[in-house]
Amino acid sequence: MSRWVTTTRRTAAAEEDRSSYRFTWVPAAREVEGYITAQLARSAAGKLAPYAQVGRVSGRAVGVTAYWDPRWWPAGHGLCSIEVGFTWLAASAQGTGVNTEAKYLLFRHAFETWKAARLDLKTDARNSRCRAAISGVGGHFEGVLRNWSRSWAPGEEGLLRDSAIFSITAGEWPHCRITLEQRIARALERRQSGVDRAAPS
Repeated sequence: MSRWVTTTRRTAAAEEDRSSYRFTWVPAAREVEGYITAQLARSAAGKLAPYAQVGRVSGRAVGVTAYWDPRWWPAGHGLCSIEVGFTWLAASAQGTGVNTEAKYLLFRHAFETWKAARLDLKTDARNSRCRAAISGVGGHFEGVLRNWSRSWAPGEEGLLRDSAIFSITAGEWPHCRITLEQRIARALERRQSGVDRAAPS
């Protein structure tokens, strides 16, 4: 996972099959440069830390993710909670384990380096695929907040959405870490098995 990549490489990822983006705004090729500019502006304001998801073997950009909306302890000493979000993946990277690896790195850093008490994750309440993915990386469903935040669904500009809220707490992280490491190990085994089968005998 890399902090950022060039516009050209991210444009290719955004232009794959877009059928899974029903409830998520993903920039089209003509919008990528503006998207990067907006994300970097949020970063400069201290509200967002964006990352590109890059295939380790191919070196190809396959998506993005981010830390978002940090909240501090009332006394101002250290991070209390932060959200992991602004995530999308190219169609070819979905279901490959890339998302699991990225979330593992972000979660581990938040809990073990920043000593956060909680991680927030949320999505459009209608997005069953994303809700399943969040549950799969250890998020505990807390409920749905109605008319909670801006809708990113195409055609719903200016409208609010119901948001499904998930979390992981510091006390849950040790078990979550083991589960994610096991999932990553299985994904790596599947990849290696595919490489072995493709190799000439």
